[in-house]
Amino acid sequence: MDVRLPKLGEGAESGTVVNIMVKEGDSIEKGQTILELENEKAVAPIPSAVSGKVTSIRVKQGDTISVGQVLLTVAEGAEPKAQAAPPKPSARRVEEAAPEEAGAPDEQQAVSPGPPSSAEAEPSGTPAAAPSLRKIARELGIDLGRVRGSERGGRIVMTDLRAYIERLQKLAFQPKAAPGPKPAAAPAERIDFAKWGPVTRKPLSPLRKIISHRMAENWTTIPHVTQFDEADITALTELRKKYAPAYEQKGVRLTLTSFVLKAAVATLRKHPIFNTSFDDVAEEIVFKDYYHIGLAVDTEQGLIVPVIRDADKKDMVALSREVGELAEKARNRKVALEELKGGTFTISNQGGIGGAHFTPIINKPEVAVLGLGRGALKAIVKDQKIEPRLLLPLALSYDHRMIDGANAARFIVDLVHALENFTEDELKGAGGKAQAW
Repeated sequence: MDVRLPKLGEGAESGTVVNIMVKEGDSIEKGQTILELENEKAVAPIPSAVSGKVTSIRVKQGDTISVGQVLLTVAEGAEPKAQAAPPKPSARRVEEAAPEEAGAPDEQQAVSPGPPSSAEAEPSGTPAAAPSLRKIARELGIDLGRVRGSERGGRIVMTDLRAYIERLQKLAFQPKAAPGPKPAAAPAERIDFAKWGPVTRKPLSPLRKIISHRMAENWTTIPHVTQFDEADITALTELRKKYAPAYEQKGVRLTLTSFVLKAAVATLRKHPIFNTSFDDVAEEIVFKDYYHIGLAVDTEQGLIVPVIRDADKKDMVALSREVGELAEKARNRKVALEELKGGTFTISNQGGIGGAHFTPIINKPEVAVLGLGRGALKAIVKDQKIEPRLLLPLALSYDHRMIDGANAARFIVDLVHALENFTEDELKGAGGKAQAW
């Protein structure tokens, strides 16, 4: 029997094979990991749905595979119910049911025209559908191979056909562009770099392809503006040094990132427009009553941004622990796909590497991102005296469709104030109550 790629999660339909954990001739158990799949920026283990002996492996490392595609074949073991073929209803029963299957337009699945995937058609290449439905499709000149079936096994019902027709109508009646020649995009030029000297070519990894696509999309669809400033973190650094040993006894590392997380959430509360998203379809601003902060993590494979959920509800100990755990999981590619979604604001800290101000790119569908550079000692005039102070470079990129420059200036002023006036009570616990320091 065939073992197929199960549904990966909401909005996830495909992935790239990064590791195959079994070989032909191996005996496997139900639930045993048979391969690792890279989807978006996460690597997920894919378990076997059956027990048996592997007779053939149908994919290889580097393949991009879709839900429903055959991964391997086993010689024995019971096929799970989820993969059992649905009972074939009689033609009469389907014909009687067809009129009732048609639902309201807003309940139908929007289907875009295009070639069917392997999961949308029967092995013979003919989509599963009732004879009455096939007759209607023939009379209308519709190729059922282009319609995605919503029923079990990819079976096409009247609801799917109606949704497909409505989709075609929407495309047909879309407003046409103004007359006149359209500027054609210049074709990409293939340059032979080797004619000037030795070169080495290396294909993009699946993760780097995703990063490349996302960064280009974010930069070209969002009008970016970046607001720069510096925060005096001299006192904050002393607090960190004072409490770092106590945090280590609790098994967590107290870093600057934890302080910035706390200060950023407090500032987001005062300026809720920075914790929103723009709904392009409805042209509405979506205000969020939760604070899920993404942390950009530098890994050997590329940039990964896991999300700390409900950062506003966690004290410094919990935040510091989660920062360390998520960073470690991201570097080891063990972060789950769900841990990369749902962020409302992102922090990118390059201070551990070096550099000062930079222009971080917004992580769509968020509307702002905060970049941190490396703190540097500078001579500052304080109380009419020149003193050495440790200054932290801050760079706030924001979506100018939603946020004006004045709002960005107010946000970064309040963020600087929060960092420069961080209280010792916040390090001890909620309400300033000591936690056996």
